[in-house]
Amino acid sequence: MNRRQQKADAKAPDVFDCFCHGLGPQATRLLREMAPGEALDHFRQARVEFLKGVRALIDRRIEELGKEKPRRGAKVAVD
Repeated sequence: MNRRQQKADAKAPDVFDCFCHGLGPQATRLLREMAPGEALDHFRQARVEFLKGVRALIDRRIEELGKEKPRRGAKVAVD
C-alpha cells in the first residue's frame, strides 16, 4: 500500500460522519461540472418551491392552532 492509499483510507471514515455519507458534496460537484446554467436555474427554483411548500404547511398548522379554543378546567362541586 502506498502513501496515497494510506491517506485515502485514513480519510474514509470522516466522509461517512454526515447523514448523506458524502453524497451531497459529490452531487454538488457533479452538477457544477456537468450541468448547464439553465439546469442549475431549474434546480435552484425547485429548491425555492419546495421551501415555499414547507412554509405553506407550517402556516396552515399555525392557523389551525390559533382557531382552537383554550381548554377550561373541569367544574368541581364543593361541599
